[in-house]
Amino acid sequence: MENKVELISDADGLAVVGDMKTVERFLDSLGLLSLSTDLGLNRLGSVLNAGAVVAETASKIAANSGRYLKLTPESAELVKELGLMATNTPGISYAMLGDPGKIGGWLKIDNGAGAFVTNPAVLTGIAGIMSQVAAQQTMAEITDYLAAIVEQVDDVLRKQDDAEVAKLVGVGHAIDRAMTIREETVEVNETLWSTVAQSHQTIGAAQNYALDQLDAIARKLESTSVGGLAKAAKRAESEVPRWLAVLARCFQLQDAIDVIELDRTMVGTPEKVPAYKRGMKRAKENRREIISGHTRNLLDRMDEAVGTANARIVWNRAKSLEVVESSNHLGAGIHDFHGLLRIESEPRSWQARQLGSAENFGSHVIQKSREAAPVVGIGLGLAGLIGVAGKVFQNEGTAEES
Repeated sequence: MENKVELISDADGLAVVGDMKTVERFLDSLGLLSLSTDLGLNRLGSVLNAGAVVAETASKIAANSGRYLKLTPESAELVKELGLMATNTPGISYAMLGDPGKIGGWLKIDNGAGAFVTNPAVLTGIAGIMSQVAAQQTMAEITDYLAAIVEQVDDVLRKQDDAEVAKLVGVGHAIDRAMTIREETVEVNETLWSTVAQSHQTIGAAQNYALDQLDAIARKLESTSVGGLAKAAKRAESEVPRWLAVLARCFQLQDAIDVIELDRTMVGTPEKVPAYKRGMKRAKENRREIISGHTRNLLDRMDEAVGTANARIVWNRAKSLEVVESSNHLGAGIHDFHGLLRIESEPRSWQARQLGSAENFGSHVIQKSREAAPVVGIGLGLAGLIGVAGKVFQNEGTAEES
């Protein structure tokens, strides 16, 4: 494998396998080394030792290294240019590249008998590890996200009356512990699996509860008064991030369970890994669709709230502007959340309605009257102020014309 690298790609990432220095040189020549992460190829030995391949192949594994690169639109185009070919393992493509001696001059060569991953069991094992690394990268991103938006997710959960949501704290600790032990032992034995085997139901219940809370917040944005909308929007601005944090934690814990289940599948029934990966991907897409349905409903309610606020901005300037401001904060937060979970969505933002000169002057007059004497300046009084403002601008226009 000296001066050669083998590339394995699925729909989500690219694995580069070979001598460590050659792998790093290859990725560096493409400007991608800093974006890659260790594949953890040493873990493959424990899978193969379970009887999937002969000891000779297992010995080759120890002499090789691997790096993983998450596919982005740019790197996906690179994979296309490299000309990877489909394999007998569904969803996996492969190529071997050789270095003619200069950076950036990698050439495609035939897949000969010396190819490291031509063995189907090895290819399947690497594909499973790729999925695990991808899930762990997402988990790390969620950890950073949670640290940025809330002090402690557990504190949010403990304050809830719902028993199922409270259970997520304990399940989270058990899964975190299992992942730590897995990293040290490079395996998930029956005892460790038993501590997290029933976690799906608890995670699902907590996710549903958080989505219900977002729906409840959305319903409160149906108020017909601008004052009520401003109050609901401000409350949503503080509450929505906490429920997004709960949803992110649910997603993170589910990814951890997927990693653990793949360990067991690769060792116990490695021939089922491709199908298991497809099932995991479908399940994750279903979770994304469910979550995005609720968050988009909330965004639609915010859109309607801003429309109502803008329609009444002349009469209630300060509260209308509060609705727009809170909605923009919420919209930005939801967009960041969508990006974290790989949910496709366009960013949403709103602008306060632009007023004409007379309306703008009148709205300022009305706002000042509200601040000075809130009990006065309603009904015909407000209409009078608007009329006064209009006459002021009419007079100014006439004077300018003359």
